[in-house]
Amino acid sequence: MAVVERYLIQPELVQRREEGCDVSQLEPKILAALEDESTRDHIFVELYNELNELNPDSSFPYNEPSELDAIRALRSDGPRRMTLKDSEQVLRDRIYGGWLGRAAGCLLGKPVEGWLRERIDEYLSDTNALPLDDYIPFREGTINEYLKSSTRGNIEFMARDDDMDYPILGLIALERHGSQLSPRDMANTWLSYMPFNMLYTAENVAYRNFVNRCWPPESANWRNPFREWIGAQIRADIFGYVTPGWPEKAAELAYQDACISHVKNGIYGEMFMAAMIAASFATDDIRQIIDIGLSEIPANCRLAEAVHDTVAWCTEFDDWELVWDRISEKYGHYHRVHTINNAALVVMGLMFGTTNYEHGIVFTVRGGWDTDCNGATVGSILGTKMGAEALPEKWVGVLSNRLMSVVRDFNDNQISDLADRTFQMAMSITSEAN
Repeated sequence: MAVVERYLIQPELVQRREEGCDVSQLEPKILAALEDESTRDHIFVELYNELNELNPDSSFPYNEPSELDAIRALRSDGPRRMTLKDSEQVLRDRIYGGWLGRAAGCLLGKPVEGWLRERIDEYLSDTNALPLDDYIPFREGTINEYLKSSTRGNIEFMARDDDMDYPILGLIALERHGSQLSPRDMANTWLSYMPFNMLYTAENVAYRNFVNRCWPPESANWRNPFREWIGAQIRADIFGYVTPGWPEKAAELAYQDACISHVKNGIYGEMFMAAMIAASFATDDIRQIIDIGLSEIPANCRLAEAVHDTVAWCTEFDDWELVWDRISEKYGHYHRVHTINNAALVVMGLMFGTTNYEHGIVFTVRGGWDTDCNGATVGSILGTKMGAEALPEKWVGVLSNRLMSVVRDFNDNQISDLADRTFQMAMSITSEAN
């Protein structure tokens, strides 16, 4: 069996370049080693170690630490905690709206996960589903039979998806450890409740590292070229749900989760999303929600730049497709499951869906890349902002209040029960600081 470095060194080369390192000396050596099938394993280990020893070039214009205190030192001003005006009944409805909105957005994007925008629209046109105003239709031979249960007319519940496993895992961890949740607590929760083979990219690597007794924060770095990909960003929601109006605490809890598998912008993605969800309980101004999310991450990082760009483009153009063109042009070079480009699509969906849930999830999913993740995040934030009662029955009714999962002991869930547990956790955490 070949060493893992042989399989991971090419994405690590890309990752180091994106982090601002000069890889010009190592790149030809790595490519030559990959082209030669006789290259010995130890060569890949040595080259990988050389990549790890690189530092960002002095000309790299961003400041991107991975430690919480350092991140906080680089934040812009923001409301760290906000005043809530809603009754407990309304608050619970908003939490339920977050769960429902996330599930529906995820389900919309699930059949076309990883597709590019052009392919999605071509398929929708061929199936007479443009403009899209319902779930993706099923066509045999194009969409996998396994995904048929997530397509129009075939939906009976929220089918299992890792985007929905993670808020359950986070809820379990919070119920056991409360607001003092640590990275090691989160890692142990994964080991106890999540099957290894149902984790992907950075999460799969981190789990492998746990098993080999490599614990956070080292678990995020060791042979993990996916450490700035979207995996942490999609785990943010539960930490926003349980900290209504408290974006700083939401970002802090998200950090404890993110740092077990991610660094830099991978961490910021989760902190940004969690803070936006927390803020959405206290204001319905989407620009303010986005600004509050930004105030919990370094002001001069690549993610913040992408968000600022996207907001500016959404302000300039009244057509989401023109905004998508700008995002693709500047950030489309990132992998289709990277944090930065997908976060830009989330922001685009929020800007165009600020008062229209359907527009938010539809425009986001039609943008392509990580469609189920992005649809879920936009659906979650808009669902929290609007509340369950305001969400269109067309989108949430088909869920039948049921969510399937591979999380041990929680395979078949009532979404309302998850919302109730989340509400109780929110009451517990917010009362601790009062």
